[in-house]
Amino acid sequence: MIIAVDFDGTIVEHQYPKIGREIPFAIDTLLRLQEDHHQLILWTCREGNLLKEAVDYCRQRGLEFYAVNKNFPEEKNEPDTVRKLTAELFIDDRNLGGLPDWGVIYAKIKNNDTFTFNDNYEVKRTKKRKKNIFLKIGEWLDRK
Repeated sequence: MIIAVDFDGTIVEHQYPKIGREIPFAIDTLLRLQEDHHQLILWTCREGNLLKEAVDYCRQRGLEFYAVNKNFPEEKNEPDTVRKLTAELFIDDRNLGGLPDWGVIYAKIKNNDTFTFNDNYEVKRTKKRKKNIFLKIGEWLDRK
């Protein structure tokens, strides 16, 4: 499976433009997914030196990505073009519901399972988020 992985807030805590502390088990889980023959693409908004810092951070921990901000290493990114990945799965802290624990992520991928709105995983947030006016997904589903 081709898996695109965000950096800030997903592999490390959000401290952009700095690199935050590693989120527990993020690197270990990604290394294990590579051992399971998944292709990992780093998919981040970082560019230039900030991107190099993120790639170097992962490389120093033994994590090499198949590609960075592109579908394959040889792909040429034209300036001012929209980048679209053909990944089968995106791991990102901005997913609906947030970022599940890395153990949950690994188990779902390993078991070829899908995430659903009814999954009862605990999302660990690095920052408190403001409450919004929308109903919680579970409350909304209960009304149907």
